[in-house]
Amino acid sequence: MQSANASSQHFIIGTAGHVDHGKTALIRALTGVETDRLREEQERGMSIDLGFASFRLPSGRMAGVIDVPGHERFLKNMLAGAGGIDLVLLVIAADEGVMPQTREHLDILQILNTRAGMVVITKKDLVEPEWLELVRDDITASLRGTFLAGAPMVAVSSVTGEGIPELVAHLDAMAERVPTRTIVGPWRLPIDRAFIVPGFGTVVTGTLIAGVARVGDRVTILPRGHESRIRSLQVHGESVTHAEAGTRVAMNLAGVELEGVERGDVAAPPGVFAPTVAIDARLDVLPNCPREVRHRTRVRLYVGTAEVLARLSLLDAEVLEPGQSGLVQLRLERPTVCAKGDRYVLRFYSPMETIGGGSILDPHPARRHRRFDAATLANLAVKEQGTPQELVLETTQRAGLTPLTPAAIATRLGMPIETVRSLVQELLAAGELLPVGEGVLHAPTVRAAEMQVEQVVAAFHAAQPMRAGMSREELRSRLSRQIDARGFNLLMSRLEEQGRIRAAGGRVRLADHEPRFSAEQQRLAEAIERALLAQPFSPPSPADLFESEGLPPRAAQEVWDALLDNGVIVRLAEGVFVHRQAIERVTALVREHLAEHGQMTAAAFRDLIGSTRKYAVPFLEYLDAQRVTRRVGDLRELY
Repeated sequence: MQSANASSQHFIIGTAGHVDHGKTALIRALTGVETDRLREEQERGMSIDLGFASFRLPSGRMAGVIDVPGHERFLKNMLAGAGGIDLVLLVIAADEGVMPQTREHLDILQILNTRAGMVVITKKDLVEPEWLELVRDDITASLRGTFLAGAPMVAVSSVTGEGIPELVAHLDAMAERVPTRTIVGPWRLPIDRAFIVPGFGTVVTGTLIAGVARVGDRVTILPRGHESRIRSLQVHGESVTHAEAGTRVAMNLAGVELEGVERGDVAAPPGVFAPTVAIDARLDVLPNCPREVRHRTRVRLYVGTAEVLARLSLLDAEVLEPGQSGLVQLRLERPTVCAKGDRYVLRFYSPMETIGGGSILDPHPARRHRRFDAATLANLAVKEQGTPQELVLETTQRAGLTPLTPAAIATRLGMPIETVRSLVQELLAAGELLPVGEGVLHAPTVRAAEMQVEQVVAAFHAAQPMRAGMSREELRSRLSRQIDARGFNLLMSRLEEQGRIRAAGGRVRLADHEPRFSAEQQRLAEAIERALLAQPFSPPSPADLFESEGLPPRAAQEVWDALLDNGVIVRLAEGVFVHRQAIERVTALVREHLAEHGQMTAAAFRDLIGSTRKYAVPFLEYLDAQRVTRRVGDLRELY
C-alpha cells in the first residue's frame, strides 16, 4: 500500500463533444466496453446518462473513462461527470466539425478548471484527407485562447481502429504529467449513480476526489445525514480494501435503502462535512453568455454531482455582462455539500443557457451579505487571494471562540492536513494562534474578547465601587450577543489562569479591585453592621433596621446590597439576613457543643443561641449546606 503522500496510479479521462460525434464508439474502441448501458441509449444511439469503462495503459497506469452525454437535454449529466475528470478528450466528428455543444462543453470544462486534454477527430474513415485538413484548421482556430490551444490532435476511426494506437500513446505520455489528487485528509465521494445489486444491497458510484476510503469505514450520506458503513469497494471493477483519490469507485453501503441516496449526494466520513444552503463564490461569466446577469437571478447550480436551484446575489456589481467577473452569494433552495476551492457551473433557470462559473470561496458563510459592503468584500478578497497563512487565520477568526483542530481547518480550506499542521505550528510560534486542547483559536479574536470582558467588569466597578464584583450571570448576559456560553467559559478560565480576574461565590471582579465606600456610605455600612451585631442570632429585617436606625432607605439599601455582595451580610433564608460574624460565632458554638455531646436537637440549638425557631431553623439548614453539620432524623451531628 502506498504511503500517505504517494501519488495515485489512477486517473480519469472524460469525453466531451457534440451529440453523435462518436464518443461512445471511441471508448468502445479504447476499452472494449459498451458504455451505453440503458436500453433507450442503445435504441437511440446516443448517451443519456454517464457511462464508465476502464483500461490499462502501456505504462501500467489504470485509466478510468467517463462517457458523458452530448445532447443539450442531458447536459446536467455531463456536468455530473465533468467535475471528476483529470484529462479530457474533446471529440469532434470529421464529417461535421465544431458544433454548438462542442463549444458549450469546452466552456464548461474551462469553468471547471480542466487543464489537460487533447482533441480526437473521430469518423476519419468517412471523409477525404483534404476535408480532414480543413476540419483540423477549423478546430485549431476554435481552440485559440482555451486550455486546449496547442494540445495534441489525433484523427481516428473507431470502426477500423486507425489512429487508436497513436491516441493511446498520447494518453500514456500525458498521464505522466497529470497532477494527482491528494490522498491526505478526509475522503469525499460525490455520488453520480445509485443502484441495487441483488445479494449485496445499495451501491453508489463516483470519482473519489480526495483522501482514502477503506472497507469498514463509517459513512454519512449528505445532505440527508444517513449513517452507514462501507461493506465493500470496487475500483474499475476489481474488489479492493481501499480506494484512493482519483479513482472511479463503486461503494457497497450497509443498511442504506436505494430511496435514501441519489445523484448529487455526497458520501464522506461522519462529522467532517456539513450541508449548506448558502455559498460565497467568484463568478466568471462566459464571454458568449447570451445575456447579462442580474441581481436576484434564479439559477441552476452544478457542483460535484449535484444540481440545485439557487438565487444569485451580486455583491460587488449592479449587473455582470458577458465576459465580466464578480463576487456572489448563492442562496440554495435545498441543502448540498461542497468545500472551499470546489469548481462550479451556473446556468440560467430558463432557458437553460450556461452563465459561467468559478471557484467556491466559502461553503458556509455566516450570514446573508449586504451588497457593496466593504468589510464583506475585504473578507472575501482574503479568502480568494490570501496566502495559506492568511487563509488559516481567516478560518480561525471566523470560528470565533470555538477551537478548530488542524483537520477541521484542512477540511474547510480544502488543503492537505499536513500542510495545515505545518502552517498552524508556524502561526502558533508567531503568536497569531493560541492552543486550546487539540485545537487553536485566533489570537487577536481571543485578546479582543478578553479585553471586552475586562471592560464590562471595569465598568461595573466604576458604577458600583462598593461591590466586590458583578454577578457571573450578569456578566454573561452583557456579553451574550458577542460570545456564546462555551466561549464565555473559555474566556473566564483563561483570564483567571492569567491572574487578570478573580471569580468566587458567583461573583467576578478584576484582580486588583477592592470595594470602596464614600465617607457617607462608610457611615451607613457601620450603622448597618452595628445593628446586625447587636442582635446577631435574631437580626431585624433590612426595612426594620433602616427605620430603627434612622437611615435613608435608598442609600442604605445600596450599601446593604454591597455588604451582601461582599459577604459581610449572609442570606440564610427568604427575609433572614445575618452578619458573617454571627455565622462564625454559631459555627464555633455548634462545634464545641457537638464535640462534647455528640448530637443536638433543633430545640437544643435554639436554646444554645438564645433565639427563636424563625432564626434557628435557617441557621441549622445553612450549617448543613456548609457541611458543618448533618441531619440524622431529628438530630444534628458533626459532618
